[in-house]
Amino acid sequence: MHATLIVPAPLDTVSGGYAYDRRIVAGLRALGHTVDVRDAAVLPAETIPVIDGLALPGFVGAEAALRARRAVALIHHPTASESGLDEADRAARRAMERRLLPCFARVIATSAATAEQLAADFGVAAERIAVVVPGTDDAPRSAGSGGPACHVLSVGALVPRKGHEVLMRALARLFDLDWHLTIAGGPRDSVHAHSLQALADELLITRRVRFAGEVVDAALEALWQRADLFALATHYEGYGMVVAEALKRGLPVVVTAGGAAGALVSPQAGVVCQPGDVVTLSKSLRRLIFDVELRSDCAEAAWQIGQALPGWDDQARAFAAALGDG
Repeated sequence: MHATLIVPAPLDTVSGGYAYDRRIVAGLRALGHTVDVRDAAVLPAETIPVIDGLALPGFVGAEAALRARRAVALIHHPTASESGLDEADRAARRAMERRLLPCFARVIATSAATAEQLAADFGVAAERIAVVVPGTDDAPRSAGSGGPACHVLSVGALVPRKGHEVLMRALARLFDLDWHLTIAGGPRDSVHAHSLQALADELLITRRVRFAGEVVDAALEALWQRADLFALATHYEGYGMVVAEALKRGLPVVVTAGGAAGALVSPQAGVVCQPGDVVTLSKSLRRLIFDVELRSDCAEAAWQIGQALPGWDDQARAFAAALGDG
């Protein structure tokens, strides 16, 4: 099989979506397939064109070509679902995606929740959709902080969609408990990043919150290993790769049900709250920060779930099958 993945930015960009793309490309190549990667909105000849959803705007007006080439779309989540958009921008994105997505011969979604949304809201025939969730790498079980304080880790870019301000407000209510929060993620939105720092000052939790910035590889693994609890107050996730990473390491999870973010979390492994619900999120965090035995029980359940998650080799094979080369 010869495929060409079209993305709007280099694959070494640090984000969940591009991490998925990188790993799938590497997996397909390891299976013996030829995969080119381009950042130009041009349909290449004699290959299977696979267009990442972020590159869709470059194909407005090329609907006939998409149909003729039997192009494939890779959708992590509709961009119209992003937080922080004004209504005009959201409407324009929704109209663009509704116009283009039905033109694809196949659409690969990275979660069942995204697949359902594409069928219900974007005019994509269900029989054209394949679900290929992200894989996970083997990882050591998190050892925890070993101290009296509960170390909470949140991983996600400093953008409105990740809901870090909701998490900070929820934790600030727990002034009587001993906790520390580390947020690992780059300042993709500089204005929002500054507002988060200002919020920490306003909530009088500056000494309890560490903004670690963009952290990868060994430095990120060190954060995973020192964590006692993972929390993410996201407004929307197409899958929630960091939730899977937390479960893989046996961390209890407190997450919001934005998109597919909470789909992997059983009641035994953690808590799933509604997006934006500071009060319920705070109460859930209180239980797990205060009750060490409950946290230990949730960690064991999370570990069991994590060990059953698929690896990247399996998902590369599933992706090849979705492209018609199974």
